[in-house]
Amino acid sequence: MRICRFLNQGKPAIGFYGEDRVVPIAVAAAEFQKASREQVDLPAGDDLLPLLPHGACHAVTKKLHAWTAENGALIPDSSTFPTDSVDILVPIPRPNKLLLLAGNYAKHIEEGGGVASERTETFPYVFMKPPSTTLTDPCNPIKIPSVSPDHIDWEIELAVVIGKLAKGIKESEALDYVAGYLVVNDISNRKFHPNPNRKKREKDSFFDWLHGKWHDSFCPCGPCVTAADAIADPQQLDLKLHLNGEIQQDSNTANQIFPVAAIIEFISSFVTLEPGDIISTGTSAGVGNAKGLYLRGGDTIQASIQSIGSLVTRVENE
Repeated sequence: MRICRFLNQGKPAIGFYGEDRVVPIAVAAAEFQKASREQVDLPAGDDLLPLLPHGACHAVTKKLHAWTAENGALIPDSSTFPTDSVDILVPIPRPNKLLLLAGNYAKHIEEGGGVASERTETFPYVFMKPPSTTLTDPCNPIKIPSVSPDHIDWEIELAVVIGKLAKGIKESEALDYVAGYLVVNDISNRKFHPNPNRKKREKDSFFDWLHGKWHDSFCPCGPCVTAADAIADPQQLDLKLHLNGEIQQDSNTANQIFPVAAIIEFISSFVTLEPGDIISTGTSAGVGNAKGLYLRGGDTIQASIQSIGSLVTRVENE
């Protein structure tokens, strides 16, 4: 089951997501009630969390989705939308925390000139992005920052939405706390150097790297959330990223150093994870910096993950 947020007559709405069509959940519920005479109680508004695993309405939403898949002919085409005709929105627009991993695929570390450590010898490198200004709707562009425009890069990543409060969770039970999965493109400014006339300090390179993650619009996210119970194993998902139609990244989540469950265990050992928090689990080899290839205004990025969908993002100059 895949659920998205989209604009319907200028207002956010929720729908069952497909590559070809978006079916508004309110329309599906009305047709289901008409056909079955069975009442469906769904929350008002556009919050997806109640409809996903651990949400109060997950069971009824899952039932409604199954009915819609089998009885799509009962839903008028005029009440649904071609997917490419609607403005798709970020599925979880205001997470309390937006956490991301650096260096979680060995080949990505190696293409940057590093040496990947064994999992038992290290720990996940976790950083944050400001969600209110970096999260970007699929219908909106990435903005190349005028302050530092020449080394902007892409990173396709599998992201996890937390479904219930998690603290001190063991790896063996961590996936039970996941509500769903989505696609994130962790846009990065590889050579951001604020104040070029500065006096060099020991930690400058670290903060240059960190600040290069924080530009406005630098976290496209979507196009939908796939419910966690629809993905049997998050470590068996193909990831592919195309830039202007040419493939740049091609990998599988099986190649992660720290799998999803281990990441949740690590973070929850010292941070309370809350429903709606997003954890993006790192990128594979194939980033532009390793090739001397960077984003420019007019580019189009397509980041696709198996069982979730394709996050298509335009690039514009600020």
